[in-house]
Parts: sequence; C-alpha cells; structure tokens
Amino acid sequence: MQIDDFDGFLRDYWQKRPVLIRNPWGNWVNPLSPDELAGLACEDGVESRLIEQARDGWGLAHGPFDATRYERLGKQPWTLLVQAVDHHVPEVAALIERFRFIPNWRIDDVMVSYAADQGGVGPHFDQYDVFLLQGLGRRRWRVGARCDQSTPLRPHDDLRLLAQFEPTGEWVLEPGDILYVPPGFPHDGVAIGDDCMTYSIGFRAPSRSELIADWCDHLVEGMQDDDRYGDPDLQAQDNPGEISAPALARLHAMIMEKMQDRDAFARWFGEYNSTRKYPDIDWQPDEPIDSAGLADLLAAAIPLRRNPASRFSFIRQSDGSVLLFVDGQSFACSGETALLAEQICAAGHVRLAPALIRSAAASGLLATLVNQGSVAFEQED
Repeated sequence: MQIDDFDGFLRDYWQKRPVLIRNPWGNWVNPLSPDELAGLACEDGVESRLIEQARDGWGLAHGPFDATRYERLGKQPWTLLVQAVDHHVPEVAALIERFRFIPNWRIDDVMVSYAADQGGVGPHFDQYDVFLLQGLGRRRWRVGARCDQSTPLRPHDDLRLLAQFEPTGEWVLEPGDILYVPPGFPHDGVAIGDDCMTYSIGFRAPSRSELIADWCDHLVEGMQDDDRYGDPDLQAQDNPGEISAPALARLHAMIMEKMQDRDAFARWFGEYNSTRKYPDIDWQPDEPIDSAGLADLLAAAIPLRRNPASRFSFIRQSDGSVLLFVDGQSFACSGETALLAEQICAAGHVRLAPALIRSAAASGLLATLVNQGSVAFEQED
C-alpha cells in the first residue's frame, strides 16, 4: 500500500481496516530527538504523561515533569507521551502535510511517544483514526478485531486497557513505516530496544452526544426567556389528564424550528470545530501589526505561515462568498478576501500578492489573524 494513492486508501482502508504502509518517505529523517521530547514534557502548558509498567500493574503520572524525574526511572518498561508536539516543533507539524488528503477540520494533533525497551501503553482502542509513524528505533504492533462500548476493560482509573486482547495481525515497524488504525480497532505497541519513538497523527470524530449537547448549549445562550409555549386556540378536552396530539406537535415544533436551522448550525459548527485544542495558551505577538507594517511585509513578499496550534477551515456559501473559521471565530469573506481565505486554508505556508494591501477587507482580515496569533509573517531560513 502506498499512502500517495489517496483514492485507493480512502476506498479500501479509511475507517474500514488497518493497513501497514512501508516507509513512503524514501529517506526518512527523524524530526525530533528524545532529549528534545523529554524537554517539552518539562514545560508548563504542554500536556504529557509518563506510563510505567510493573508486576502489579500500570502506573500513570501527568506532567509537567522535573528533569530529575527521568533519572529516577527504574529498569521496568516505561513510555513518555507528549501531546500536540506539532504546536511547538515546526518539523513535527510538517509531518501533517502528507495527510492533508483528509480534511483539515478532521485533524487533531501529533502526539509523540518515547519508550524504553519493552515499553508501551498496553492493548487499547481509540475512538478516532490514527496513523502511527515510526520515527526512531523499532516497535512491534499487534492489532485485533473491532471493539465497541461493551468490550471489557481492566479496572484502572486513568487507562482504558482491554481486559482481553486477541491479536489478528502483527508487524514490526522500522523508521519511516506507518500503521493506519481505524476507530475501534484494538492495538498494542511494544518497543523493541531502547530509543523507540512513534509519531501518532490523530483525527477528530465528534460524538453524536457531544454535537447535540454543545449545539443545544449554543442555542440556549441566544434564547429569550419570554419565548414560551402558547395555545390561543385551546379547546376543552374530554380528559384533562391527556397531553393532546396538537399540544405535542406544537411543543415539538418549538424545538425543531431552532434545531433545524442549517445555516445557524453551519456557522456554530465552524466556530466550535475550529476552537484551538488548548485555547488558554496566548499566541499573540509581542507587538501588534498596523496597516503600515502590513503593507511593508506584503510589498517585500514575506511568506505567511499558519500557527500550527491554530485551526483553519471554511464553508462555501451559495453566493460565492465563504465563511472562514479560525480559532473559534468566523469571518464573512467575499471577492479577494474569499480567495485569500481559501488560500490560507489550503496551505500552511503561502506567498501573498502585494496587491492585497489595496483591499481594505483583505488587509483587515490579515491584520486580525496576525494580531490574534493565528498567522505570522516569517523570514525564510
């Protein structure tokens, strides 16, 4: 299987069955050293976990960690997991580009793990798609038949490990190899030797309950307390204990009228889905850009780069305009601004036409995105 065969992969494997893809990179180069990963796990604002295996079970500790924590690790197998490394390391963020045949709104982040010999996180299954890219060392992966919510799990407060695991396939991954695992398929990876690093490119899949709950919360925020049930055509009933069919129909219509507003849902979902994974982190520049500074950068053809921690997507409107969604905010764009929005969504690194400064709407959008830390003009190396 070649990952560059996008149509074949989506047809035969995506959300259907696991598949091993042997080093599609050619001359694979590991973008992050174990020491750099360990350093990230010591920083505030970086989500990290340390899993240790022992005879009496599995232990889990949450970061950030003190550097001396690594010195106290014993000879038992252990694994360090660091979430959203792509937000902090451009070379790791670049790995996602090979997977852009999946829509941006589905992409979550890149988690990176480092494991000592025989280290792993145990047999488990996820509710999302994942590409497991071997970065350094070797790891033996086993996969099993699809699981569901009724699959028995081991008793553990933090780790969702399978009570029983019967593998149906097994592979040893070398650097550059990729194992794709769809949602619900159990998998277990064990390091073969020390210095084993795996890059997990994960994809989001909102649950029905999550969508309904958040969509309803959004609707309720905009409702007035005096928008109430009314029945001016009420007629006497034979039995006052009955909730009549006309009453039920009117009550149901009160709800569905709001729930079925597709345009409102589209705008809400774009904002909801584009909210940053860690919205409390401030990515704003030290000095905000003004119109003169923006004009100078455009005239000099300085490339624009998206913040890897930001989320971009758009919805095309029937009149040719687009709704751009960036970091939980929406922007109505038309004409040159719509083309700009699509260009920024299509690539993480773009060169903009200097003539954009003549468009007040386009330059205003750029200044807003720069000043909220979603994009930045960066000199090339």
